Amino acid sequence: MSESVSENKLVSIAYTIRDRRGEIVEHSDLPISYVHGLSVSPLFPQIESALEGLHEGESAEVSLTCDQAFGPHDPGLTFTDDLENTPEELRFVGAELDAENDKGEVMHFRVIRISDGRITIDGNHPLAGQDITIIVRVTEVRDATPQDITAHAEQHIH
Repeated sequence: MSESVSENKLVSIAYTIRDRRGEIVEHSDLPISYVHGLSVSPLFPQIESALEGLHEGESAEVSLTCDQAFGPHDPGLTFTDDLENTPEELRFVGAELDAENDKGEVMHFRVIRISDGRITIDGNHPLAGQDITIIVRVTEVRDATPQDITAHAEQHIH
């Protein structure tokens, strides 16, 4: 039998995220890798716990409240301005941009609405305010090399 997910294993996963109605809101068959058990994990803790002990080909399903996942929707991260103040290349719904806040932190925004000469951008995660279910399938498990541990210690999936 293949190795099981445990501390210091390089684990590759594929995932599907469903909203509370069961509709798929995000899906990836392209494997994402992480080192299991690092003190700074790129996964939600509930997902990492659910993967513990699984083998290649096995899956786990975890339901998360909005507070456990991407947090509640924060209206303070939504801004509206005149369309004329916006660069041409950002004048479509779905456009994405990065901007620095007052603390010097880089925030990711996306255009969510254009109407009546006004544009609205939102810095919330697209799934903020939503309860979700994540189905995670293990695609590979192997011993992590020192290079894997170093590289993945600084990486984040969510």
